Amino acid sequence: MSYATEWLMSFRYIIKGQDALIKEICDSFKLTRIEGTIIVFLYNNPGKNTAGDIVELRMLSKGNVSQAVESLIQKSFLARKQDAEDRRKIHLSLLPAAEPIIQAVEKKQKEFGCEIFRGFTEEEVCLFHEMNSRIAENTLQIMKRSGLLK
Repeated sequence: MSYATEWLMSFRYIIKGQDALIKEICDSFKLTRIEGTIIVFLYNNPGKNTAGDIVELRMLSKGNVSQAVESLIQKSFLARKQDAEDRRKIHLSLLPAAEPIIQAVEKKQKEFGCEIFRGFTEEEVCLFHEMNSRIAENTLQIMKRSGLLK
């Protein structure tokens, strides 16, 4: 098996594991998968808090994200606030009612991270994060050059 195939497979396994984590949380709190994904995204990415950020970075349908955001607002898990400088931009924030979900996310992510990096030294984990950041940046540049991202 080539390094490229092995590398892609490992990332697919991680993504599938993350999806299973989200599904478990969704089942526990009676959320749709996209609602759970949005809550997890907002929790993990505090500086990326618009529906556009979620669509772009999670590569989800704009319509699905919009519908799920509305549902989460109705359930009192999310609030929206207009940007002070750009009135077209709406920021999303998690409300206190989402705290039990966030606690479950923290617990599951910690368990998942411990499992993924079992047997690794602290230095190896740091090196992985450094290399992964560089790979992500290089991949973004490739996607931008090929017109897949703007």
